[in-house]
Amino acid sequence: MAEPNRRHLLGLLAERDHTAGELVDSLPALTQPAVSRHLRILREVGLVEMRPDGQRRIYALKPDGLQRIDDWITPYRRYWRNHLDALEQHLENR
Repeated sequence: MAEPNRRHLLGLLAERDHTAGELVDSLPALTQPAVSRHLRILREVGLVEMRPDGQRRIYALKPDGLQRIDDWITPYRRYWRNHLDALEQHLENR
């Protein structure tokens, strides 16, 4: 998730399913093998799934993988919410 190209791919897949070719085209600075590596990593960690469609590969977000991330980050939300609330109060008091 920390790698910007992977976040880019996840952002596209959050909008709709994409073919491998569309995803490669969305990152013109990377080669096809580089994009394939990013997609493989996202599949291996359970964030993306791939289904064949004839000779094309269709990629989609895998909701249960995103749920695991949400579950992991939940305890940290309180930390940020408290700090953002304190910042808001500080700015209001200025």
